Amino acid sequence: MIELFTRLGDIYRVFVPARGSYTYVIHHPDDVKRVLVTNHRNYTKGLGLDRVRILLGKGIMTSEGELWKRQRYMMQPLFHRRVLGGFAGIIAAANDRFIARWQALAQRGEPVNLTDEMSELTLEIVLRSIFGGDLDRLTQQLGGNPFEVVTKEQSRDLQFAYRFRSLTKIVAQLIAQRRAGQEERFDYLAMLMSARDKESGAPMGERELIDEVMTLIVAGHETTASGLNWTWYLLSQHPGVEARLHAEIDAASAMPAPGLAQLEALNYTHQVVNEALRLYPPGWLLSRRTIEADVLGGYPVPPGTNVLLPLYLLHRHPRFWKDPEAFWPERFAPAREAERPRFAYMPFAAGPRHCIGETFALYEMLMHLYKVARHYRLSYVPDRPVELEAQINLRTRYPLHMRLERR
Repeated sequence: MIELFTRLGDIYRVFVPARGSYTYVIHHPDDVKRVLVTNHRNYTKGLGLDRVRILLGKGIMTSEGELWKRQRYMMQPLFHRRVLGGFAGIIAAANDRFIARWQALAQRGEPVNLTDEMSELTLEIVLRSIFGGDLDRLTQQLGGNPFEVVTKEQSRDLQFAYRFRSLTKIVAQLIAQRRAGQEERFDYLAMLMSARDKESGAPMGERELIDEVMTLIVAGHETTASGLNWTWYLLSQHPGVEARLHAEIDAASAMPAPGLAQLEALNYTHQVVNEALRLYPPGWLLSRRTIEADVLGGYPVPPGTNVLLPLYLLHRHPRFWKDPEAFWPERFAPAREAERPRFAYMPFAAGPRHCIGETFALYEMLMHLYKVARHYRLSYVPDRPVELEAQINLRTRYPLHMRLERR
């Protein structure tokens, strides 16, 4: 796709013999905006949706039409900034546990498998945010965390989907226990159970409730883990950026569990996160399908046509980004916002179907950097070449190993 974009430009089409039709690929922010925002009603989810639906059921990532509208309306308030503040303790405590664990590794001079650690950290945060205290009880009862399959099993094939979907039985049991107990809780499962349809006042059905929980587990874990993995790698390769990030965090007040606004006030740290997500957006490729005919880049697009939006290339478009391959966080300084179109950067997509967990993910990433960078500098151990694995998420093909240097 990189080669085709370089050779063919902002829009091209590829004939797919298995489907007997063309797939269109777009890169210009104006066309991206049309597909995702201004003419979004003419598009449904496209290629790859069936595979994801096997894994996640009909959660808001895969559902369409009235079901999606109803579920999105009920879930949107759960991700308001005020609600996210209630998870500060969970996010901070998870990071504190990992920092304590890393201390022994640092003392022995042993490198840490950063990729696996970020996966475990973000999974713990998302599971505790969804299930609260039930997670510890489940782990004790079952002799281990039943959801660890998400981190232990790297492939995302049908076998993994079957194993993951088998966990819906555990979620159903938790829901039944909570309904019987009537205990008041603050976690996403409790909020999903309390959500009501704006028209009928009815709660989510059992299947919808379980599918949304499973969606939150996968979507809320892998993308953030990938983002942190790439962020630490980029910092390890750019000492000047790393030094400035450390200086900003060192100058900030030491807080056990800072709020979202306090972390967002770390302007340069926020710019580092944005730049890492620009270069390596976890959801690197979006797909849509036309309902009726449309025009993109001046070319007619027939109804029922798959359209691909490679965010990886959009974020590196040479017309809209100066020195696009460079890791330069300062490009996200407020004074530079006007230098590029709004839709040249969107790691969480855009429009009505933009990622509902965007602010939660940024909160996690900022909290992690704030916590860890106060204690450690991470230096990359080049045991294998850094290669991209561009599947559902943009990951490193091999785990990254880092040596922890106490600051």
